[in-house]
Amino acid sequence: MLGCPCVMRAQENLPEAAPDSSVMAVLKSADSIVVPAATKMKMEFKPSPTKATLLALVPGLGQIYNRKYWKLPIVYGGFMGCLYAITWNNKNYQDYSAAYKDILIDYNNGNPLPEKDWHDSWTLLLPNGRDAAEYVKNTQFHSQLKSRKDFYRRYRDLSIIITVGIYFLSIIDAYIDAQLFDFDISPDLSMHLEPTVTPKTHYSPRTYGLNCSLTF
Repeated sequence: MLGCPCVMRAQENLPEAAPDSSVMAVLKSADSIVVPAATKMKMEFKPSPTKATLLALVPGLGQIYNRKYWKLPIVYGGFMGCLYAITWNNKNYQDYSAAYKDILIDYNNGNPLPEKDWHDSWTLLLPNGRDAAEYVKNTQFHSQLKSRKDFYRRYRDLSIIITVGIYFLSIIDAYIDAQLFDFDISPDLSMHLEPTVTPKTHYSPRTYGLNCSLTF
């Protein structure tokens, strides 16, 4: 019983251990670490103009790469409209081309072939209820068929040219979008107008004008 208090006092009088300096250094360095925000840890997106151009060889992929999704309906709508125009004009061109060629064969330089041998390509283009015999010798009708043939061929070729133009415009658009992706335009867009006076010299009289300056 007498020994217990001595033991307890001895435990109370034990000196406190000094903290390890290496541990303190680690703790201090850990406290000094600043964890960046989640938004800063993400790499800022910057499209490559070269990659955007290569992807734009497939219509629409360049705009997807640049994250300009709102342009996709314009690109694909333009292509679909042009392809429809090409198909429509080419079909009519083929129909009228065959009709013009066949009616010249049936006309046979003023000696029409027997009616049973006439081609359907041009007879199907006649107005309803009209007799084909009235048109096989009608050179004005021949000219109309040729004019329609040339008309649809011209617009078919024009539609092809426009389609090629839209294709290259989509590539150029993807390249420019990638180049100007991080281009910053100042919100302070202003234009200042002020009168100016050019002083009189020995060679010219005094002149009055207007000075225009654009801030962006």
